Amino acid sequence: MIHCLYTESQGDFGAMGKFDPDEYRHESNAVSLLNYHFVFIPKRRKKVLVGAVAEKLQEIIIQVCNENRWRIVALEIMPDHCHLFLNAKPTDAPSKIIQRIKGRASHHLRNGDFPELLKLPCLWTPSYFVSTAVTISTEQVKRYIAQQR
Repeated sequence: MIHCLYTESQGDFGAMGKFDPDEYRHESNAVSLLNYHFVFIPKRRKKVLVGAVAEKLQEIIIQVCNENRWRIVALEIMPDHCHLFLNAKPTDAPSKIIQRIKGRASHHLRNGDFPELLKLPCLWTPSYFVSTAVTISTEQVKRYIAQQR
């Protein structure tokens, strides 16, 4: 199990630097506060997200988020599912965010060092959960993710 939770003292996830997930994001054409909580699972809910696979998945998620300027608030990789809580730009739809993350992860994990993942017809189910942190606070979502251990 990989457990990563953003805190001021721990630093950040890559090149985006420290930020407060409850502060407004200022872009050249918009001011926003869009924090999305995603949950996605491997096909047939197989417990394949362990050890080196989980570590590589974390690297891929961080890389994709940095490339797209999405800020990771919390990340929890469990053997049979993954929680990702991130801050996104208003121009990025949640469906495109999860498509990029799951697509890159599937490609790199299945075509890389983990041929055992080829036994699955595909790495991820086509479905996912997403919610915004509008009705609940960011701290509540972070506590929920941390309790998934």
